[in-house]
Amino acid sequence: MNPSQVDTPDTSQQALMGYHELLGMRVVEWQQDRAVVELTIEPKHLNRSGNVHGGVLASMLDSALSLAGLHCDVPGNIRRGMTLSLTTTFVGPARQGVLRATGTLRGGGQKTYMTSGEIVDEQGNLVAMGEGAFRRRSGSESSEGFPQSNPGEPAE
Repeated sequence: MNPSQVDTPDTSQQALMGYHELLGMRVVEWQQDRAVVELTIEPKHLNRSGNVHGGVLASMLDSALSLAGLHCDVPGNIRRGMTLSLTTTFVGPARQGVLRATGTLRGGGQKTYMTSGEIVDEQGNLVAMGEGAFRRRSGSESSEGFPQSNPGEPAE
């Protein structure tokens, strides 16, 4: 397995829980400065026009962009953050298949960081793009993170 891919259930579980699981998002790559989240489109994701709802796309971008600045180098440790701002631009419709959101760290410091990214469909068509500003929570400034005290506690 490629080292940039999520290789343990614990890592993936700490990344996306609760709301993310409800939507069906999964982390397929996570490394320093980059995260990739996928979602298989289901009827529950569609709006009345038969396209993926914009809220689902914004949630995918929020997750991928946030995770791009929260990778942890120490197995079993975690880093946490919160969204300060998120700008989403919807470019094209998606109705079926798998969507892939990629987030890339663009800059920032120990606490606040900026990312950008995009969502593409299986054919590589651009569906949405976005950029965001995020804040690492106390203890998450270092890439070593901190021990996760409660395995059921969400990462974001």
